[in-house]
Amino acid sequence: MALDQSFVGRTYPPTEPYEVGREKIREFAEAVGDANPAYTDAEAAKALGHPDVIAPPTFVFSITFKAAGQVVQDPQLGLDYSRVVHGDQKFAYRRPVRAGDRLTVTSTIESIKSLAGNDILDIRGEVHDEAGEHVVTAWTKLVARAAEEA
Repeated sequence: MALDQSFVGRTYPPTEPYEVGREKIREFAEAVGDANPAYTDAEAAKALGHPDVIAPPTFVFSITFKAAGQVVQDPQLGLDYSRVVHGDQKFAYRRPVRAGDRLTVTSTIESIKSLAGNDILDIRGEVHDEAGEHVVTAWTKLVARAAEEA
């Protein structure tokens, strides 16, 4: 059953603040195999003009995907998460994520499409710091695969 198009434009409440830690940044950089010293060495980051270590560009996925859970778990939307695969991800940065940031995410359903029985859901996550400054926008595409016929 196709998802309800009236959900396009629906915005969910901001998440609780997520405090970005140096160790989380280091762990993430190691996990993705990125040895950029700005991710692990505060002095290297400061030499580049940052107040502290910065996070790799895809670091923010972990908090924006968690925030998108509000959409996925909305019982009124009726998304069958057992059929969902991650379709795409992109980011548009105003500034890097930095250690010490306290970030909130506000998720909005940008579009819902049906294609060959699959539902395609685009969710935009607006990430702001504690001062209300826009840090990054993340777009997540989820595909709910069509039910298999018996």
